Amino acid sequence: MAVFTAVTDTQLAHWLRHYDLGEAVDFRGIQSGIENSNFFLTTTRGDYVLTIFEKLTAGQLPFYLDLMRHLAAHKVPVPDPMPRDDGALFGLLHGKPAAIVTRLEGAPELAPREEHCVEVGQMLARMHLAGRDFPNHQPNLRSLNWWRETVPEVLPFLTGPQRELLSTELAHQQAFFASDDYAALPEGPCHCDLFRDNVLFAHAAPESGHDVRLGGFFDFYFAGCDKWLFDVAVTVNDWCADLTTGALDMPRVEAMLRAYQTVRPFTAQENRHWGDMLRAGAYRFWVSRLYDFYMPRAAEMLKPHDPGHFERILRERLSGVALPGIHTPCN
Repeated sequence: MAVFTAVTDTQLAHWLRHYDLGEAVDFRGIQSGIENSNFFLTTTRGDYVLTIFEKLTAGQLPFYLDLMRHLAAHKVPVPDPMPRDDGALFGLLHGKPAAIVTRLEGAPELAPREEHCVEVGQMLARMHLAGRDFPNHQPNLRSLNWWRETVPEVLPFLTGPQRELLSTELAHQQAFFASDDYAALPEGPCHCDLFRDNVLFAHAAPESGHDVRLGGFFDFYFAGCDKWLFDVAVTVNDWCADLTTGALDMPRVEAMLRAYQTVRPFTAQENRHWGDMLRAGAYRFWVSRLYDFYMPRAAEMLKPHDPGHFERILRERLSGVALPGIHTPCN
């Protein structure tokens, strides 16, 4: 993520005294994202990621770290938080919560093919099912309540058609969230930000017979308890969309949804509201990118994303997107 908080070699050495991870060999900032300060850390014991949380509080952080530990214990490939000498999964660095997690193998695939979508779809469903017995609960902090608070702040910066779209879609989503069908949608811990740059792929072993191998999911710091369908919609909106037009590439959509539903079939309500949830996923990121674009924070390495991308996606989804003939309702 963008580096908001710098860490010197001396500060790092002092911080590592709280861990049984050996001595630092290499340490450098990660130059992407806009929420936390992340650093690649290599020690004499292995490869890790150090994160300083710029907005999350010490009270919120246990949900994310405990969720990653839970998923890792259930064989879902995610970063595993490293305990400190006192057993805690985080401490304070520069007065801000900070943690060290294992570094996953592989690199992002920014031009995904159908086979990548299959791997992501299957693992996303496995992650959802693995989270069913996770005992902690925290809502998705970038859901409807946050939209209601944030939309009035960004409206003054927009054109008339943009203001109209932002307001009318908020009204639509409020009605959807208040419906009985929405209440019936299955839910649990969700990643809520599973874009293609938050998934790693590693080289597959020649004897495996597969072209790709999933390295894992990371960056769980937008995770929250939400409808599983929302998590799928957010993922499809990124992995299966044309980055220029926002239009869905239906072969990739079908590959991902088929793979997901081999593990967890959609319910009747999920089938019925697929289009509404694609719109919700697009809306969430349009609002957040508008906020980050028009109200930026100072940082050493900060690259706000283009909010127009998710405006285009939302307008595309308003035309209506049906499931591609693969729904298998289980109730």
